[in-house]
Amino acid sequence: MRRDFPEALHALVSTQAGLTVVLASLAPFTAFWYVSSGDYNAALLFNGGMFAVATFTAQWMLRRSYRALIARDGRHRLMLRLWLVLYTFVATQMAWVLRPFVGNPTTPPSFFRAEAWGNAYIEIVHLILRGLH
Repeated sequence: MRRDFPEALHALVSTQAGLTVVLASLAPFTAFWYVSSGDYNAALLFNGGMFAVATFTAQWMLRRSYRALIARDGRHRLMLRLWLVLYTFVATQMAWVLRPFVGNPTTPPSFFRAEAWGNAYIEIVHLILRGLH
């Protein structure tokens, strides 16, 4: 697998570039949502949905790039799955830490909030439960 490292790295970097392009293309939908709705929790969920769409698209791109690597060595399939798990875990927590970019109208603007370093997974469950009520 070591000799495939440059090709695997290229696939990962080009996937991140694709993710950026997809997120940028979804920005008009996000802007329309913000203009149409003043609900903060709905804005958080909408942003999560847009990131999910971009992430699924990027993962599809990565799988296409990895086809040749997997055909050469089946261990790349395991590495691809491990990458997806690690990427999802880190991206979720990072999105929670960087969420101040979605301004809460009830709090003054700040880059890092006091609760910014909380557990993203617990907060997501609470957010979804609040959205259901």
